[in-house]
Amino acid sequence: MGLLRSLKEIYQISAILNYNVVERDAWVARQAGALPAGSRVLDAGAGSCPYRALFSHCDYKTQDFTSLQGEQLSGGGYGSIDYVCDIASIPVEDGAFDAVLCSEVIEHVPDPVAVMAEFSRILKPGGRLLLTAPLGSGIHQEPYHFYGGYTPFWYDKVLAEKGFKEIRVQANGGSLKAFAQETLRFAHMTMPFAGILPFFVSLLWLPFWLMLLPVLAVLIPVAAHLLDRFDDKQYFTVGYFITAVKA
Repeated sequence: MGLLRSLKEIYQISAILNYNVVERDAWVARQAGALPAGSRVLDAGAGSCPYRALFSHCDYKTQDFTSLQGEQLSGGGYGSIDYVCDIASIPVEDGAFDAVLCSEVIEHVPDPVAVMAEFSRILKPGGRLLLTAPLGSGIHQEPYHFYGGYTPFWYDKVLAEKGFKEIRVQANGGSLKAFAQETLRFAHMTMPFAGILPFFVSLLWLPFWLMLLPVLAVLIPVAAHLLDRFDDKQYFTVGYFITAVKA
């Protein structure tokens, strides 16, 4: 157990180079900081409410259906949820909020188009939608994972149809950063003695894993970060950051 704990600590140090999470959190922080003090904000599908502190200057409310298990949530459990309900039917009046944040949620709802219509309903005219979602992801938070992800063309079409304007879709990195995320995943999944590999295989794999870890979890992510700017097509991005304004 002591060896496994040490290996996990080594991996966790390198996990700060997981640019997908780092850049998404930074994007949400920038969007939160741009909202005027006192803005009414709904964090839809808030889960463990990791962004609550970023909206301390706002009237911050949360929504979730609260049906996941604690181990399925990044924070280990739900935060304080104001509206326990279906995300496509939130019990508030029309135009109740100045902004809606929905981060890494809409791939988990069976009717995302209805959810966009609900966000449009509960936003004031001129209110802001702040949305993040993957382009492609492995199955997670099962059985509540219904879509692999959405393209910029989906956001442009659906959000415009649901009454939004000034739709901006930004890729969360390009193909190289997406590749770097998978090298980190490989390092994590093949960690010796973590339960995935049999004990004997882990014993043989341990020295190779230790040698590969600096490459998989440091060298490749850093190189991807530096070189990703040259990928102007970004066809294999991890996901997208979307802002839109209620017309």
